[in-house]
Amino acid sequence: MINTKLRILLVEDEKTDAELITFQLKKIVENFEIKVVDNIEDATHALHNYIPDVVLSDYNLPTCTGLDVLTTTQDIDANIPLIFITGTINDEELAANTILAGASGYILKKHMNILSEKLEPLLKRVIFEMIEKEDLREKVRKNKIAVNQIYSYLDHMKYDNEEQRKSIFEIRKKINKIDLNND
Repeated sequence: MINTKLRILLVEDEKTDAELITFQLKKIVENFEIKVVDNIEDATHALHNYIPDVVLSDYNLPTCTGLDVLTTTQDIDANIPLIFITGTINDEELAANTILAGASGYILKKHMNILSEKLEPLLKRVIFEMIEKEDLREKVRKNKIAVNQIYSYLDHMKYDNEEQRKSIFEIRKKINKIDLNND
């Protein structure tokens, strides 16, 4: 059972399939929110406003293909994984092309009765990658803070050095005056 809270965007035009997928998700995900849309316009709106952790999408939709959903998802946020749950990717080449295009996986609808078993490892991988990315973002954030502190220190040192140069210049002027007065 997955106990990480997930926000899921489901792009599915068949209401019964959406209900079955939601039912199967309840078997493997303890805490999730799901938003179901059936066209690319609503999917685009949801990607901007709902901001899902993962997108589950049919491949053959009335207004677009799954590849359109994948491209739109990547254009909006390349870090949101997309998994196809479809009856149309029986063609191995098409399935391979979806993975090469950036899909995180695909499951055939003919396996709907065991969808939870097929989907759980994919979602676990998605969660693992989310955690890794978050850890990486935290490391990058800490490194940026350290770099900014170094820049700040260097700016301060530059200012201090400039002040010291001015002081040395003033001292030299005074020494030169003293030398001139002694002559």
